[in-house]
Amino acid sequence: MEGGVSRTTARQAAAPTTTPRGRGPVVAALMLGMALAALDGTVVSTAVPQIVGDLGGLSVFSWLFSGYLLAVTVTLPVYGKLCDTFGRKPVLIAGTILFLIGSLLCAFAWNMGSLIAFRIVQGLGGGALQGTIQTIAADLYPLKERPKIQAKLSSVWATASVAGPAAGGLLAGYADWRWIFLINLPVGLLALWLIARHLVEPEGRRQTAGSSRKVSVDWAGAVAIFATGTLLLTALVQGGVAWPWLSAPSLGLFAGALALAGATVLIERRAAEPIIPGWIWRRRTISAVNLALGALGLLMVAPTVFLPTYAQAVLGLGPIAAGFVLSAMTLSWPISAAFSNRLYNRIGFRHTAVIGITLALLVLLAFPFLPFPGEPWQPALLMLLLGGALGLFQLPLIVGVQSTVPYEERGTTTASVLFCRQVGQSVGAALFGAVANGVLASRLGADTDLDSLAYALDHADDTLRHAVDAAVDHVYLGAAAAAALALLALLTLAPRRFPVLKEHKEQQEQSEERDDIRPV
Repeated sequence: MEGGVSRTTARQAAAPTTTPRGRGPVVAALMLGMALAALDGTVVSTAVPQIVGDLGGLSVFSWLFSGYLLAVTVTLPVYGKLCDTFGRKPVLIAGTILFLIGSLLCAFAWNMGSLIAFRIVQGLGGGALQGTIQTIAADLYPLKERPKIQAKLSSVWATASVAGPAAGGLLAGYADWRWIFLINLPVGLLALWLIARHLVEPEGRRQTAGSSRKVSVDWAGAVAIFATGTLLLTALVQGGVAWPWLSAPSLGLFAGALALAGATVLIERRAAEPIIPGWIWRRRTISAVNLALGALGLLMVAPTVFLPTYAQAVLGLGPIAAGFVLSAMTLSWPISAAFSNRLYNRIGFRHTAVIGITLALLVLLAFPFLPFPGEPWQPALLMLLLGGALGLFQLPLIVGVQSTVPYEERGTTTASVLFCRQVGQSVGAALFGAVANGVLASRLGADTDLDSLAYALDHADDTLRHAVDAAVDHVYLGAAAAAALALLALLTLAPRRFPVLKEHKEQQEQSEERDDIRPV
C-alpha cells in the first residue's frame, strides 16, 4: 500500500504543470518576465548622463547597477526555498508586483539616493523573476522537451541584455530617462495577468511542496544570507573603485562577510527548513554544477564587460558597432543550446558540458592571438564560436541538475545554481577589473584605469590602443583560467552519469511515446 501511494504521489509530482489553454500563455509570460529582468540589468548604463544631469549624484551613480545586482543575487536562495515551500505561482506573482512597484517608484525618483533605493526594490523583485521563471520552465516540460523552453529563455536573456543599453540610450535621448522604468509597467502587467490566469499548479504538487505539516520558514537564515551576501558583494563591487582593495573599508567588509558567513552556517544547521540546506553541497552533482556555473559567471565578464571597450579603443568602432561584435555570441548560444539535447541524450549531461567548456577554453585562449589592430569580424567570429560552446555547456548542466531532484527541491536547486553564477559574475568583475587596471597602470602610469579612460576611447592614440589591447588580452587569459576551473570541477566532482530520477525518465519515455504515435 505504501509503495503504491508513493508511486502515485511521484506521478502527480512528475506530471508537467498544466494550464487551461496549454503552455503557450505561460511560456509567453515567462519570456516577458525574463526580458524585464535582463533589460533592467543593463538598460540604465547609456542613460547615466541624462540621469546625473537631472538628479545629480555623479559620485554614487555606480550604485544604480550595483544596488540592483546586489538585491537580485542575495534574494535568489530565499526565493528558491519559498518556491519549494509555497509553490511557484504565488512567489512569481509577489516578485513581479514588487518589481513593478520598484519600477514605478524609480520613475518618480527625486534625487540619486531615492533612485538607488528604488532600484534595490526593483532588484528584490528581480530575484524572484530570475529564479522562479527557470524553475517553472522545468516544471512545464518533461526532460526531453526542456531544452526548447530553456533555449527560448536563453535567447530572450541574451537579446534583452545586448539590447538594453541601446534601448536606454534611445529612451533617454528621444523621450525621458524615466520612461526606462515606466515601460516596464505594461509589459510586467501583461506577464502578471498571463501567470495569474493560466498557470495552474496541480493539487498533488502543492501538497508535495507544502506537505500536511506546519510550514516553517527560516526567516533568521534568510536575513543572515541577505546580510552576508550584501557585505561580500559590496566589497567586490566597490573594491578598487570607491576605495583601494587593501583599505579599511574593503578589509572591514570582507571581515564582516566572513563573520556573518560563519553565523549563517550555524543558523542553517539548526533550522528545521534551512534556506540553503546542506544537501546542496553534499550531493556531488549539484555541488559540481554550482562550481562550474560559478566559473561561467566569472568568465562571462570578459566578453560582456571588456569586449565593448576593446572594440571601441582597439578596433575604433562606435558604441553600436561594438555591441554588434558582442551580439554574435547571442546568435549562436541559443541555437547550440536548443540542439544540445541531441548530444546529451546520447553521451550524457556531463560529457556534453565537458565538450562545451573545452571548446570555450580554446576560444578564450585564441583571443590574445588576434592581430593588432585586426578586423571587427575576427573577434566577432570568436564570439560566435564562444556562444556555441557555452550553449553546449550551460544548458545541459541546468537541465541535468534539475532532473536529479524532485519537485519539492527543484526551486532550491535552481536558485543555488543561479546564485553561484551571479556571485561568479561579481567576483569576475572585481578580479578582472583589477587585472585590467594593473596592466594599464604599468603601461600608461600609476594612476590610470579603465574608468579614467572611458571618455578618451573615441580619440585613442596608438599608445592607449596597445595598452587596452594588452589589458583585454590578460582578461581573456583569466577567463580561460576560469573555464579550466569549470572543466576541472566537472571532471573531478560530477558523476559520469547524472542520477536522473525515475519520474523524469518516465516523463521522457511518455514524451517519446507521444512522438511515436503522432500522425505524419
